[in-house]
Amino acid sequence: MTGSSSPWWAPHRHADRRPALFARNRIVAALRKHFADRDFVEVEAAALQVSPGNEAHLSAFATSAIAHDGAASPLYLHTSPEFACKKLLAAGETRLFSVARVFRNRERGPLHHPEFTMLEWYRAGEDYEVLMRDCADILALAADEAKVRSFCFRGRESDPFAAFERLTLAEAFERHAGIDLLATIEPGGGTDRDGLAAAVAACGLRVAEDDSWADLFSRVLVALIEPKLGDGRPTLLYEYPVSEAALARPSARDPRVAERFELYACGVELANAFGELTDPHEQRRRFEIEMAEKARIYGETYPIDEDFLAALAIMPEASGIALGLDRLVMLAVGAPRIDDVIWTPVAETPAGMGGGA
Repeated sequence: MTGSSSPWWAPHRHADRRPALFARNRIVAALRKHFADRDFVEVEAAALQVSPGNEAHLSAFATSAIAHDGAASPLYLHTSPEFACKKLLAAGETRLFSVARVFRNRERGPLHHPEFTMLEWYRAGEDYEVLMRDCADILALAADEAKVRSFCFRGRESDPFAAFERLTLAEAFERHAGIDLLATIEPGGGTDRDGLAAAVAACGLRVAEDDSWADLFSRVLVALIEPKLGDGRPTLLYEYPVSEAALARPSARDPRVAERFELYACGVELANAFGELTDPHEQRRRFEIEMAEKARIYGETYPIDEDFLAALAIMPEASGIALGLDRLVMLAVGAPRIDDVIWTPVAETPAGMGGGA
């Protein structure tokens, strides 16, 4: 479907892409019915937000709101509808989903697009393990609508109807890198950077003097673990270190890890889920740490959404998940690039051409 120098709207190229795009439409329609049948309400989150999110490595598109007197206030295109959806949980919604256009800068390649579609859903009063069962239903649904029995990407296959492999981060680090991850994490969530650095160096991976514990964790995850996930059947990678919890709450079973999982098929990350953190003070602390790291690496920060933290204080216990809809369709139809399943891809800019993975 790719490899052509013709624009996506060239009739012959559109004809080549059209079956995948129609499969996308069937999958989206089936997903809407799936959630409606389970008493979820569909919501629409405003794309313009005062904060695009506060993760160190997420880059946003910025703009300004101009008042009648000409005064400008910064706004951002959201990187996820998460903040808005959680405000709706605080408002009283109990089961909701969103099929949202979201925007991420610095991202373009076979698996990334600057504008893409995120499917998010939230369950108030329900454990995040329920989301794992939701994922199994959704992968099977996508395969049925695409009329396939296997997901494919770059010569790899994954059976969307098979029981998921379940693997903790500690098990994955031990199996694929020979690293005792939990030995480098303290009960209070502190981390042993030098201990992890020694283990990473023993694996043959590069270690720089200014690498943080999080840098080293990510390097092992990307280089040695993610490529092994979702082969033959999907993989649920769960119990992330609490320092990598993002917006997830600590596990009651082990304070060193958090109620967070990611879903993989064919080595591709499809979804990221949380047992939601509802402590605004802890969430602020995490945001501030992430923004300090963003300033160190990129020389910029994003504002904290104070309205979100206020809503978090009254939000009920909940679980929530974000799934990359375009990636799901891409695997279901066996497309080699995410652009192949997007109806109108964003125009290529000279700086963004030839993006990576």
